[in-house]
Amino acid sequence: MIMAMWKPAWLEALNTQKFFVACSFHEHAKKNEKNICCLDCCTSICPHCVAAHRVHRLLQVRRYVYHDVVRLEDLEKLIDCSSVQSYTINSSKVIFLKKRPQNRQFKGSGNICTSCDRSLQEPYFHCSLDCKVEYILRQKKNLSAYLRPCKTLQLGPDFFIPHDADDDTTHSTLVDVDEPMGSSDSENLSAPCTNFVRKKRSGPYICARSANRVSDEDMATNMSRRKGVPHRSPLC
Repeated sequence: MIMAMWKPAWLEALNTQKFFVACSFHEHAKKNEKNICCLDCCTSICPHCVAAHRVHRLLQVRRYVYHDVVRLEDLEKLIDCSSVQSYTINSSKVIFLKKRPQNRQFKGSGNICTSCDRSLQEPYFHCSLDCKVEYILRQKKNLSAYLRPCKTLQLGPDFFIPHDADDDTTHSTLVDVDEPMGSSDSENLSAPCTNFVRKKRSGPYICARSANRVSDEDMATNMSRRKGVPHRSPLC
């Protein structure tokens, strides 16, 4: 408990908050996994909550081999991440947030983590941010010397923020119509056909399914029709 009191609130939130679970405020919305940490509110939020925290410092949390990771470029704006082993995912370096104890005893060359004895590559000494913070506090060092001032921290431009349902959110609606929409002569068959009509920016996508109406007489004629003797047109 004393060690936790020495940590800044946002750093404790990164270690204790649960990520990649459904947001209770948007439980019926799509893409409602909590993959953002609001450093000012010290809580995990989902993409639908971003609008209410748009002026706060936001840190995106990613997932790698079933563990929470953060881009090294973003985390270095907040704290010194030297000696923490990084990994490359999609051309970006990331580090783990929480410790990952290793069951097997380390054998071979290289370093081991100072907190959980996980094997590491040289010159690293910590397998996660939590392990480094724990080591600093265990050595009774001043953690504030490793913190960096950061007043603004926004999500990357590639982060997907879903729009509200009243805006330009994409929906799929099944509509039954009597006439086929946009079908050519070659598509006018007795079998049902599926046509799609897309409306950009002006409304939702509409998936319209229509079947050509075939009368009983036409069906019976087609079923009873047999190949006869071909008739040639008279020569002129």
